[in-house]
Amino acid sequence: MHLDATLIAQIIVFLLLAWFTKKFVWPPITKALDERATKIADGLAAADRAKTELASANRKVEEELARSHQESAGRLADAERRAQAVIEEARKKAEEVAANIVAQAKSEADQQAVKAREQLRDQVAALAVKGAEAILHREINPQVHADLLNRLKAEL
Repeated sequence: MHLDATLIAQIIVFLLLAWFTKKFVWPPITKALDERATKIADGLAAADRAKTELASANRKVEEELARSHQESAGRLADAERRAQAVIEEARKKAEEVAANIVAQAKSEADQQAVKAREQLRDQVAALAVKGAEAILHREINPQVHADLLNRLKAEL
């Protein structure tokens, strides 16, 4: 009987231990496991949200980069257009200055040609007077014949 009493006592102790574990030990363990599962689920959800936000941020960064590339390309094109305009304006100013210089040079050349003609007329008139003196062997009075010299100059 000793064996039966030990077996019954062990069954009673086992049932008491099972009841005590179910009543007092198991609820905190399941609660801790549930809290841990909730924390893990929250962490995974946060990781998914972070991945989504990272992908969104990456898209925004790429869009911003594309926009900045377009803006820089536009600014570069504007700068090139401005440079071409400045070059064209400088070319026009240089052409105007060159035209003015050429016009002044032509004017000076014309004035010098007129002076040279007048000097040549004076020299021809003087030579004509000397030639007439040599032919007539006498002196010609320049005051008397001033009108003759002026007409001669005008004809030449």
